[in-house]
Amino acid sequence: MRLSVDDRQDAGAGLHRSSPTGPRTAPPLQVPPRDAPPLDARVQPLHGIFRPSLWSVAFFVLLLSGVGIRAYRDLSQPGAWEYWRESHGSPTMTSSVIPSINIDGRKRRVLTIEGEIGAASASWFHDRLEEAHLSDGDLVLLSSPGGLVDQAAIIGETIRARGLFTAVGTADASGKVRPAICASACVLIFAGGEDRYGIRGSMLGVHRFRVPKPTDDPVAETQRSQGLLLGYMTGMGVSSSIVEAMSQTSEIRWLTEKEALAMNLITTVLAYR
Repeated sequence: MRLSVDDRQDAGAGLHRSSPTGPRTAPPLQVPPRDAPPLDARVQPLHGIFRPSLWSVAFFVLLLSGVGIRAYRDLSQPGAWEYWRESHGSPTMTSSVIPSINIDGRKRRVLTIEGEIGAASASWFHDRLEEAHLSDGDLVLLSSPGGLVDQAAIIGETIRARGLFTAVGTADASGKVRPAICASACVLIFAGGEDRYGIRGSMLGVHRFRVPKPTDDPVAETQRSQGLLLGYMTGMGVSSSIVEAMSQTSEIRWLTEKEALAMNLITTVLAYR
């Protein structure tokens, strides 16, 4: 049986016949069950999906507390605060790059470093060295009253690994070199040079290094420190007599040019002015 046009339209309008020949009637209404919740109650707000428990909040607080305690312990270590301060904008040393200095008949690129050797000076020096683009045989010009021995030794090792030369002095922007001093831990940096220039008027000073913190056996600690110094200096080609000179006094002892040459601390003397 085919539907008439009116029948098809009525079907599209949602009406239906109870029988092929009966009258058209509307479909029965869908009544929700009595126990069904209201429609707005079935729509849950997004913020209600996650409700942190008391345990999760407590765990988060403990986690933050643990991080804070570890950070405090790290900064409470000897030298940690100084290292943090220097690493974040207050280095104890300064530097400059001079493109060319004719210091011994050959033009060399020069990195000058001045100031006290601090807790982060080794990493600071490494960054300055990368920026300076020095090559084998270029020069590190030193002027320092000393500072931390371990940082100085690392800088000296870095200088030797790069095949750089060292000298004691300062220089202006025009490349004019003037005498300066290099004392205490600075001498370890100077010893790192592949060749070590002695500029007339500049001075090298040594003394007995103090143990940085109290120990149960200060004599043993002093002997251990001297052994490390001896190994470092002889590894750099400097005579062991320099460690003897260091151990003789707690005050700065300024080495003569003759003494520094005899120790092989200075390898080449320059009458540069």
